Amino acid sequence: FQSFQNVGGEKNFVFLSKKIEPSSVLEKAPLFDGLKKELAWNKFSGPTFTESYCWPPVAWGYDVVVISHQGNDPLLYIPPVLTLLQLESDYQASPNMRGVSLILCPGWKKAQLAFDLLKTYGKGCRRLHPMLIILGQNKGAAGQVEIRGCEVVVTTPHSLLRLLEHNTWLLCRLSHLVLDEIEVLFSDTAEQVNGKMLFQLCMGLKQWHTLRKKHWNWVEPSLFEFMNDPYIVITVIEEAAIFGNVQQVVQPCTNSSRTAELLKILDFTQRNLQKVLVCTDSVTEVEMIHKALKSNSIVSLKKHKESKCNAICVLERWRKMHSLSLFHNCLCYKGDIKSEIISKLQRCIVVIFSNFPSPGVFRQRLQCMTDNFCSGIKIWDSAVDEEHIKAKSIILLTENSFCHAPGILHCLKHAEAEIPEELYASTARVLESEENGKFSRPLCASLKTFGICRNRTACPDRHQINLSIDMAQNIADEMTETPERVIILPLLIVHATNYFGRIVKKQKDQYTVLAKEMNDYFKVPGHRISVNTVEKSVFYGLCEGAICHRVQVVETPAKDEENVCEVTIKFIDEGRTSQVNSDQLLHLPAKFQSLPPQAVEIIVCRVKPIDNEVEWNPKVTDHINDKIKGKLHHAKVVHTLGKTLWVDPMVGVTNLPTMKMWINEYNIRSEILSTGLGTDNPGHVAEIQKLCRQMPVLDHAENLE
Repeated sequence: FQSFQNVGGEKNFVFLSKKIEPSSVLEKAPLFDGLKKELAWNKFSGPTFTESYCWPPVAWGYDVVVISHQGNDPLLYIPPVLTLLQLESDYQASPNMRGVSLILCPGWKKAQLAFDLLKTYGKGCRRLHPMLIILGQNKGAAGQVEIRGCEVVVTTPHSLLRLLEHNTWLLCRLSHLVLDEIEVLFSDTAEQVNGKMLFQLCMGLKQWHTLRKKHWNWVEPSLFEFMNDPYIVITVIEEAAIFGNVQQVVQPCTNSSRTAELLKILDFTQRNLQKVLVCTDSVTEVEMIHKALKSNSIVSLKKHKESKCNAICVLERWRKMHSLSLFHNCLCYKGDIKSEIISKLQRCIVVIFSNFPSPGVFRQRLQCMTDNFCSGIKIWDSAVDEEHIKAKSIILLTENSFCHAPGILHCLKHAEAEIPEELYASTARVLESEENGKFSRPLCASLKTFGICRNRTACPDRHQINLSIDMAQNIADEMTETPERVIILPLLIVHATNYFGRIVKKQKDQYTVLAKEMNDYFKVPGHRISVNTVEKSVFYGLCEGAICHRVQVVETPAKDEENVCEVTIKFIDEGRTSQVNSDQLLHLPAKFQSLPPQAVEIIVCRVKPIDNEVEWNPKVTDHINDKIKGKLHHAKVVHTLGKTLWVDPMVGVTNLPTMKMWINEYNIRSEILSTGLGTDNPGHVAEIQKLCRQMPVLDHAENLE
């Protein structure tokens, strides 16, 4: 059974390998009553379209593969998994008979989310005692993990391998397996981790497992050897096309030669009669292509908004011509393809895009070939019929369409299709242009913190130096006159290696003097003058208890009829931001504004999270926060950019004034490594220096001129 359906309009598409009655209403979903009440209590708005199809087979205990744009949402599987475990417990007298369900997530953050959802929605059923296991590289950590009375384990691939080195018995109890975002799960994991772990898990698995993902071609063929006739649910037409073995072709050509190129591409042979849909964006082009096809003795029909016949009439003629004719026939079409039209076009063999469409239109047109999609599983079967006519999606890429080059390149790579050389050069030019468009954005935080950005295309921030932003405020030379040893006071901990704070001078620190003068000034009640009108970028005073701060307004409401409004402020000597009522802001005398803002950004170099994680585990950040906040440190500055310092090392110190000496207590980098959740990052400083060597001589505005 294969079913391609357009449900509820053109936006909802689903492919099913087996028939499933969707559960689109929560009250009728195959979940136990306690869970439904818990979902309703938490204002759950679903089930979504994808959930309505994947919940039933998961709750019934079948093997399931789900490919969806919603593939990163754990609620695709958590409610039906909880239901299944609840039902199973009703038939098992002893808890000792129960197996362990394993949810494997691509990183600690996703694992934490899944674990939190299990605890939230598990309240409505018996206690499952879910357990989150995130293991670092410290020896012996895995041996201290005890899984007793636990029926659900949430972890990551690397953590699981470390656990299995000491607790292989877990495989003996493994009953259910969920692979969450499998394409992410193993793309960032070493090949040996991938193969070794999958073999161990699948050999130990007793009943079923669910693969939940966004992309079809990340489903390992070998996994199906361990799955029992799985239910396959695909709600993304592009992924269904890959599953259906549709051949994706891109042919570069000039705008003027599109028609000639189209005639060359079409493989009109008597052996394989083809129904071809040619999609264009203009009436003129429909007429031109239709005329060219007829002049080459190709049966052709046309449809556009100026046609006398309606679309249904044209499509009926096309259907009859194809069923009776011994010749190939084409339909030249301009306009949106509505759901009632798609149902009459699903037997197309070839869809040709004369102009590259928007993603929504592209998906519409792909649906015209669904009757000729192969079975994705049979692709790996050596007995597959080689005579089967392979459906084709052909894009004519002209100079007018090169702005879409990155998306087309991604599409071809994903489909493992042949890639024209011209596409790489076009993609590079487009990406360079897009990067220049980010020139007013902040410098990428990942680039600063780790020396690398994993996905520059998707990252909204820039990856090049902008002098007008990055060098707008520089650290005073006297503050780092001895860069081999500066005294740093971290006051705001962003994460384990990124802080904001002040550089403290050994001799008569200017800010210390200023802070004392401000506190003395604002102790006098008559000096606390609230401002009537708050202006953006202006400096004000703010008292927090007995401490007075200098703050700058960075954001005000667009319009507020009341005199008092909430404004966003930045503590210019600490780096933190906050929201306060405007009547809390005090007039700040000019003598307290002469000293430049003292807050600097501090980045500890040469250390990064383990297991290719992109963010620090909160355990590391909390440990460093408790260790360093508000305490003096000595550091060596290895690089500066504006008001950002890269330091290596940064050491916690204690001053012994009677002995006129400082004692080193700890090294922050070593503290991070000791948690087992950090690892060496040797190329960090070199990457920052390389970035700054590419610093433009002119600012962006001058470059545009």
